[in-house]
Amino acid sequence: MTNTAPPNADDGTPPTDDASSDRLDALTAVVVEHDSQSDECTLYPDGASDEALVTEWITAEEGSYVALDEML
Repeated sequence: MTNTAPPNADDGTPPTDDASSDRLDALTAVVVEHDSQSDECTLYPDGASDEALVTEWITAEEGSYVALDEML
């Protein structure tokens, strides 16, 4: 699995700014690359407990998601 959350340039943590305090939770993105099927990207809340991770996630197959820059 590959963690694709953008790191903070100084310490490797996801960036934060004043706008992020308005969000409910920051998300972590993990991409699982498969040889014989579409890659998958799973998003889940940063710092979620093991119990929360059972229900608080979403996964999308390659081709069903696009880069944010393409939507701006």
